[in-house]
Amino acid sequence: MKFEYTGRHVEVSPAIRRHVEDHFKKVDHIFNDDTTLNTHIIIDVEKNRQIGEIIVNWREHTLTAKDTNADMYMALTRAMAKIEKQAVKLKKKIIDRSQSGRPTSRIAPQPDGNLEATPRPPRIIPARRYAVKPMTAEEAALRLSDEADQFLVFRDADTERLGVIYKRKDGNFGLIEP
Repeated sequence: MKFEYTGRHVEVSPAIRRHVEDHFKKVDHIFNDDTTLNTHIIIDVEKNRQIGEIIVNWREHTLTAKDTNADMYMALTRAMAKIEKQAVKLKKKIIDRSQSGRPTSRIAPQPDGNLEATPRPPRIIPARRYAVKPMTAEEAALRLSDEADQFLVFRDADTERLGVIYKRKDGNFGLIEP
């Protein structure tokens, strides 16, 4: 556990350091004696107010507590109590989350030897872009018969609406108009 102290308008005395570190020894069991635990203690004095702020970084979580009192030791003690409360709540949340998962033996069916793979969903493969030209349905059919494509999108010259003409298996053409 690393401690970093910042004093604003006040010098951080060894007695304050000892007070904070002794109190955190009582709370250290919550953090599993983690060496990655960083604690930043900010002590601030404004007129007759003593402000103690504690920021604890543990794993990916940040716990913050701030307290104001006439006595610096009391402000720090109350801020540490808030940190302890937050740490217990976070630890309980982590434990509940890790224990809420059910074993796969309960969820998965018993294999009977006939396992089938699920088919892959169809993929969308981007096609080339081409301009939609105005033409009649007959002109589109003539153009499609010359090409290897199976369909042609065109704008009807008479109605200005989009249409799709496609080759049918019987050799004829189908027309789709919205």
